[in-house]
Amino acid sequence: MGTLCATAPVSAQSDETIEQAADLLKSEFHDTQRASGFSDAEINSFLSSGQFNQGVIDAMTKPWEAKPWHQYYPIFLTEKRLQAGLKFWKEHEATVERAAKEFGVDPQIIIAIIGIETFYGGYMGNYPVVDALYTLGFYYPPRATFFRKELGNLQSLAKEEGLNIQELKGSYAGAMGYGQFIPSSYRHYAVDFDNDGQRDLLNNPVDAIGSVANYFHQHGWVAKAPVAIPLAETDGLPKPLKVWAGERLHYQVLDILSPSLALAESIDLDVSQPALVIELEQEAKSEYWLGLKNFYVITRYNRSPLYAMAVYQFSQQLKKAHDAQ
Repeated sequence: MGTLCATAPVSAQSDETIEQAADLLKSEFHDTQRASGFSDAEINSFLSSGQFNQGVIDAMTKPWEAKPWHQYYPIFLTEKRLQAGLKFWKEHEATVERAAKEFGVDPQIIIAIIGIETFYGGYMGNYPVVDALYTLGFYYPPRATFFRKELGNLQSLAKEEGLNIQELKGSYAGAMGYGQFIPSSYRHYAVDFDNDGQRDLLNNPVDAIGSVANYFHQHGWVAKAPVAIPLAETDGLPKPLKVWAGERLHYQVLDILSPSLALAESIDLDVSQPALVIELEQEAKSEYWLGLKNFYVITRYNRSPLYAMAVYQFSQQLKKAHDAQ
């Protein structure tokens, strides 16, 4: 009983401190949005539409990308997803080809992204987007600054596109629509690909296809260029091994290849081009791949190398099956 009496005020003080910190951040947010042209009434109304969601915090701290590769890839590389992808590709063949040509992006990558992100619109997320960004922006210190900016972008996006804040559902990180665009990406990369006067990534697969292609184009995708190449080990791994950890590309192919870590198959390759090493943890041992500029571009969509490799391998499955039809 004595312990309970002693700890209760500490817990209450902790909650009070958290709320005080959140109130300060909300005040800063208010100032930022006012500087962006919103009235006090608009900002207050917008903030009152969001609420704390513990489920968002729980999901953020247990991402799928924390799994080893041998547990991660079976989630995404399935026959069911492949067949759904081929069906979606067939239904939107003309749109996909137009997007690929206009933006210089391989069609299978467009299809793979939408399939990995939302199973072609089947699973777009059930978290209220405003709640997700509100929670992360005010109650998740590790990335609060980033998510407050996204919350601000959400308010601007809703005004620009006429979206109903209360109806927006998405991921625990506030991403929405077929391609799971966060608000800033929606604002900057979404396109009206069917020319109906609206950039609708929530209900319109045509706009989603064009927007995913535009995203990759804007980040430097090179059509028909290699993405990732398997490596073979001999005589042990070089030390230190330059495994990519999310940084900007600063190695070239020639910095990575060596007698002990070489291409698994002999191909012509410009050894002066930017490159990175990908480590995939299998059950018995890790395997290694050489990632090139296009692989890095996929990581601009999601920073995880596991995600990027799943997208790439799924795109290869899609292309092979599509070409065989």
